Amino acid sequence: MERKEIPLLEFDEKEGKALPQHYNSVPKNLPERCVIAFSKSSVEDVAEKYGATQISEMHSCTVYLPIYEVDLDGVKIALICGFLGSAGASGQIHELYAGGVKKIIACGSAGTLTPNPLGALIVPNRAVRDEGASYHYAPPSYEIEADGEVVKHIENTLTKLGLPHKTGKTWTTDAFYRETEDKIALRCSQGCVTVEMECSAMIAVSKFLGVKFGQILYCGDDLSGETYDTRNFTKAEVGHHLIDYALQCAKTL
Repeated sequence: MERKEIPLLEFDEKEGKALPQHYNSVPKNLPERCVIAFSKSSVEDVAEKYGATQISEMHSCTVYLPIYEVDLDGVKIALICGFLGSAGASGQIHELYAGGVKKIIACGSAGTLTPNPLGALIVPNRAVRDEGASYHYAPPSYEIEADGEVVKHIENTLTKLGLPHKTGKTWTTDAFYRETEDKIALRCSQGCVTVEMECSAMIAVSKFLGVKFGQILYCGDDLSGETYDTRNFTKAEVGHHLIDYALQCAKTL
């Protein structure tokens, strides 16, 4: 393989040597549809609300994540909390795919780069690839485009639910403590609405595997002003409702 200027540019489209099926711990016989939510407490609350059963689990050396099965109007949907960051999120999708998942709706919070109220819904249609994992699943590029059909499906579902939303570009970064003023200004000039840690990687691995993938974000902390404002976003009520919205999207995907 040819050496590039930096290792992340050395994309190899061939299958990896170590694969999920080599590990007995990888979940099996999962539903075709899955919701990944980036809030453990919200996942547990929603699982209890729907009377979901735990059907499997996913774990690393530091984290244990139950996989629940939600029966939504007769449609079986797996529900799991997401691993934080691009590396964990991409590996999670790869393992879920090995277990039988073919359609995924992810949901969670994002920092808003432009003035948006707390809880405003954003459907990402593109992502700036300022992380590492996506470059192992897709050729190098500055941005990656989401699945247009899934984006439209999410938009239509949210509209039917009477939920205002915007569609736009997100900035995915591995370093949430390195969102500097100049980088924020650059991303805003490029049309980014939000910043988060997983989207571009999840798009890349889903395309690589042939998984239908889309995401719903809600605007949490605010990076659009002169000073940073957490807005106490982790306590926002929309965090619980977001999983309901994602389940509705997954049900008909």
